[in-house]
Amino acid sequence: MLKTDLIVNLSLHTTPTVFETFQAEWNDLLRRSPNDSVFSTLQWQSQWWAAYQPGELMVFSAHDENNRLIGIAPWFIETRADGERVVRGIGCVDVTDYVDVIIDQACYSQVLSHFAASLYEQRAKYDRINLCNVPHQSPTLTHFPQWLEQHQFTVTLEQQEVCPVIELPDDWEGYMNLLDKKERHELRRKMRRTGGDEVEWYIVDDRHNLEDHLELFLKLMAESAPYKAEFLADQKNTAFFKRVMPEMYAQGWLQLAFLTINGEAAATYLNFDYQNHIQVYNSGLSKKHLNASPGVLLLAHLIRNAIDHQYHIFDFLRGNEEYKYRMGGKDHPVYMVKAQLSRE
Repeated sequence: MLKTDLIVNLSLHTTPTVFETFQAEWNDLLRRSPNDSVFSTLQWQSQWWAAYQPGELMVFSAHDENNRLIGIAPWFIETRADGERVVRGIGCVDVTDYVDVIIDQACYSQVLSHFAASLYEQRAKYDRINLCNVPHQSPTLTHFPQWLEQHQFTVTLEQQEVCPVIELPDDWEGYMNLLDKKERHELRRKMRRTGGDEVEWYIVDDRHNLEDHLELFLKLMAESAPYKAEFLADQKNTAFFKRVMPEMYAQGWLQLAFLTINGEAAATYLNFDYQNHIQVYNSGLSKKHLNASPGVLLLAHLIRNAIDHQYHIFDFLRGNEEYKYRMGGKDHPVYMVKAQLSRE
């Protein structure tokens, strides 16, 4: 229900000081939003902007009559090589899996209406809107198109990718029963087979040196696939990892795990442990130990660990790689909100 008596005061921010301005309020608002994601935290958003700075910030903030922060639209304008100016969400698109506005759930639609009006008011600054990676359950997909259309925008929603997700049962046996017979048999076989090797796994904590383990992660990530090595060859990407991951760790949101075979690192996963969800962000493998399926073994341990901690969501994030489905993932789509002003 729309609260028609709500007074909304909007401000436009175009410099990185916006992150300092709302440092004390940003994550508190995120907790009150239905779109609470690690990728929308102040830590992630500010570090992403510091690393990439791909355009001109256009962040809208919304306050109620009591000066309480009730909404943030963390956007920027990217100028493409052909001169086209496109509104995007901070984080869009490659290294951030979910991108959305941050609005208090109690006044979501009303604040969105003001964001749509502000986009219309700022229409001379850009040519089109292209908001990526909006989760399928987000109320943005339900409410934003109608508000944009009221301000003369033509809007389309386009499925962009999928995020395979496991809805975890209460125990390990229940999880195994989610898998089909062949995959269940294969997973049990791989977990039993050691070939006399000493196989151990661990999650990095205060007993370990985080910086050293991040370097080891990046080494194994680059070794695991040519496209990952190419990604890390871009200094901006490597710098972003090294900036943001210690912040994630400091907040208790980083799950950096390793599997060793005879004392050598064979597989690694860099996940996020946020709001009782595990999100699988990236991985690495040692080619020396590929025959032992170390990635599958470590993933199985992490799924079991999540079940033991009574988590119910294990999210593989964007991408339809086959292993995600073999481990029980079911597709959750993410969408792109495309909008362009209808020509008068």
